[in-house]
Amino acid sequence: MSIDNLEDFAALDPFFRIVREGLAGLVDGDHFFDLLAEDVVVEYVVSVPGYPRRVQGRRAVADLYRGYGDAMVLTGADELAVHRDPDASVVVLEYAVHGRAVRTGRLYDNHFVSVITVKDRQVTHWRDYLDPVAVFRALGWPADPR
Repeated sequence: MSIDNLEDFAALDPFFRIVREGLAGLVDGDHFFDLLAEDVVVEYVVSVPGYPRRVQGRRAVADLYRGYGDAMVLTGADELAVHRDPDASVVVLEYAVHGRAVRTGRLYDNHFVSVITVKDRQVTHWRDYLDPVAVFRALGWPADPR
């Protein structure tokens, strides 16, 4: 699948914006996917059931994110804190995202810690930590008793 149609990923625009802001001056590219090395490895260390633990390759990350808007639409991202270790080429981003679950209409607010390795002005490795309970609440999982 092509990454050319960036409208497929519009539901993630606030996330893409805050990541570009946090990595400004360290990576090249105009869009989130441009920042990733072709063979990037992304690990979702703390995540939700059914989500992959490891994805390799820019195109695989795009394929994973392509359907995001079917479940969740982000409306904002903030609380950015950037921690850099230039000797190790590692950047830690702390940030929050806000939005709404499509099916339930519930608000979604989550906090992330992303540990990112940058080499040759591209992201080569990404480890992600999030609050899975925030996802559960927004999506209504497990199903609410009636």
